Amino acid sequence: MARLTIYKDSYVDSTIVSNYFIDHYMKDANDAQLKVYLYLIRMLNANRAISVSDIADQFNHTEKDVMRALKYWEGRQLLNLEYDEDGSLVGIHLRDLKETPAENPREKALPLPAREAQPDSAENVLPAFRKPSYSADQLLEFRSREETAQLLFIAQTYIGRPLTPGEMKSILFFMDELHFSEDLIDYLIQYCVDRGKKDFKYIDKVAVSWAEQGITTPKQAQKMVTRYDKNVYAVMNQLGKSGSPTAKELEFINRWIKEYGFSMDIIFEACERTVLATDKHRFEYADSILSSWLKENVHRKSDILRIDELYQQKRRSTAKNTGAGNKFNQFKQNDYDFDKLERELLSN
Repeated sequence: MARLTIYKDSYVDSTIVSNYFIDHYMKDANDAQLKVYLYLIRMLNANRAISVSDIADQFNHTEKDVMRALKYWEGRQLLNLEYDEDGSLVGIHLRDLKETPAENPREKALPLPAREAQPDSAENVLPAFRKPSYSADQLLEFRSREETAQLLFIAQTYIGRPLTPGEMKSILFFMDELHFSEDLIDYLIQYCVDRGKKDFKYIDKVAVSWAEQGITTPKQAQKMVTRYDKNVYAVMNQLGKSGSPTAKELEFINRWIKEYGFSMDIIFEACERTVLATDKHRFEYADSILSSWLKENVHRKSDILRIDELYQQKRRSTAKNTGAGNKFNQFKQNDYDFDKLERELLSN
């Protein structure tokens, strides 16, 4: 196993963690990623050689766990992994923290010791994420793994048919080269299929993109894709909300789009009526409107006009029966829908 020496120009008998790291990087990292990065800083100051297997042993992780953590920090631009011509990891370059990641220079490259001969291991990672040409024997070995059967079943359930050998090789690539967990592969395929993309050429591209960004968990992937989902932010904007949606808000938006199947113009109409009606509980209020439209079989805006006209006819009929001169009753009839929904929401 190769020994990796991490060192810099000066040495102090302490481990200093940047406040900038604490403020901007700790909140998004998982337990393994934090342990690995802090351990790298500690070993850098100690000027001691380490290997991926040493780090794995230190925290009772697998070597793949360590490599996933290293790739995550490389994606966040806090370090660079250096490889030899065989694609074997031979050095770790810790980068200086600046005010923005884009300003981090590569001016302090770490000298590396001579690499020892090593067996095939989790350190042999293709730095450019090239998909290998797997042999029939490799594919057979992959299919015989204990954890593979469930993962392949989940994948073909999403795709809606048995997987081809080429598609199975893609999943092998996700696991063995990109070091994706089973949960992340599950989320990856579900994410692509939900967007109408069942072609594994597309799924491969998304997977490589996530790997390049250091994504290692479904939670990180969800956060990233939500950030670029125009529909989500369009709805947030329509409801007068800024920033990223909460998990509950995202649940509402996905329900309206995926479960209810409404087009964006129908959702925007509900949002507009919500903003005019209330400053509180806007997602719940919009959901009440859209769920009622779902029951009324609304498919287009003309259906909403039909419902509005029926409501106006009913209101006129009620006003006539209760007496047109009763202004108090007229006022309550005019505002009945909004007030009722408001009271129901506040009582929950």
